[in-house]
Amino acid sequence: MSASTLAGSGESAPAPAPRNGSQGVRAALGDYLARLRGGDVGGLPAVLGLVVLIIVFAALRPDTFTNAFNFANLINQGAAVIVIAMGLVFVLLIGEIDLSAGYTAGTAGAVMSLMLQKHTSLNWWEGLLICLVTGAVIGTVLGLLVARLGIPSFVVTLAAFLGLQGVMLKLIGEGGTIPLRDPTLLRVMNNNLPVWLGWTLMVVVAAVYALVSLRRVLTRRAGGLDNQGITVWALKVAAVTLMLALPTYYLSIERSRNPQVTSIKGVPWVVPVLVILLGGLTFLLSRTPFGRHVYAVGGNAEAARRAGINVSLVRLICFIACSTLASVAGVLLASRDNSISPSTGGSSTLLYAVGAAVIGGTSLFGGKGRVADAVLGGLVVAIIANGMGLLNQTSAVVYIVTGLVLLIAASVDAISRRRAAATGRI
Repeated sequence: MSASTLAGSGESAPAPAPRNGSQGVRAALGDYLARLRGGDVGGLPAVLGLVVLIIVFAALRPDTFTNAFNFANLINQGAAVIVIAMGLVFVLLIGEIDLSAGYTAGTAGAVMSLMLQKHTSLNWWEGLLICLVTGAVIGTVLGLLVARLGIPSFVVTLAAFLGLQGVMLKLIGEGGTIPLRDPTLLRVMNNNLPVWLGWTLMVVVAAVYALVSLRRVLTRRAGGLDNQGITVWALKVAAVTLMLALPTYYLSIERSRNPQVTSIKGVPWVVPVLVILLGGLTFLLSRTPFGRHVYAVGGNAEAARRAGINVSLVRLICFIACSTLASVAGVLLASRDNSISPSTGGSSTLLYAVGAAVIGGTSLFGGKGRVADAVLGGLVVAIIANGMGLLNQTSAVVYIVTGLVLLIAASVDAISRRRAAATGRI
């Protein structure tokens, strides 16, 4: 949209960022505010929601919500939902949906637990591989039906949602369970890193972020492109380091009620799993040709096809990625409960995962979103469930509040897209 058009509509065009140079703090802030006015809100609503929820629950339950034990429990509560939401980001980016992801997690976890139970000679990594392959096979079937036959993803995955429940009942039996006894897999959701290793992980993650972001600044500067500047980069690195150091310090505090008998401190083992998935999947979507193809297909599938992108293959891979990540969540669910039951992955698991992706900022319309959105949204959902539980609220209230938050997030998405279209950003 031209400046004259904006002037005619009563709006002033945002000041352009300086070209071929480094941005200072003021220029970077102005550019960010211009993007917000243009409808590019990103994960800001989720971040603000997190802050508000933490303040509210901390004020209402300062003795329980803010203690280190509950903080660690909060991470374990949201881990599986976050991983399923990471997978859902892939299918949402291409404008599709997967309603079967929750039961895919349960089915893959059931197959793994059953194989480990019947074949005691299997190692934990062999059981994990079986679980991942199960998820990948389910995703391949779903992807082929959607991408090759053209069946709407809603219908295909709804059918899988129903069918996989039957598969789980066949494997487990009505009211039965399959125990998980492998100590390595159980450790993922029930043990903590040594304190020194938790701090080492924090330093490594902060250092990797600093180096990757610095490389981008220097690369853009060498190419004569706009870049955020060293000062802005340093402030971002300091902010990220602080956000990593605070929870690491909090989790390193002794949180056992009887430390003389059992010491409980350190970062939960599931945190490195989430960090590896977040870093690897973010790199895949933001730094590889496949990632660019995913956004292109989600933005305009026909234009992507005319540009030479194999749209069907991209859709297939996205469904495989979604189901494979759901199988990882199946491992986490089995590890946390020490078993798999016919209800694993069911009930509200999928709904919370879809809500997590959308609340975090991933668009239901396709073409916009990040893996980090799943983490932000998953934390929002976990905090709501955790905080409401501490307030002794019923499940009905938790569902109502979570539904309202999801509705608000979807409304923000729709409004931001309309705003972006009005300002010519899409």
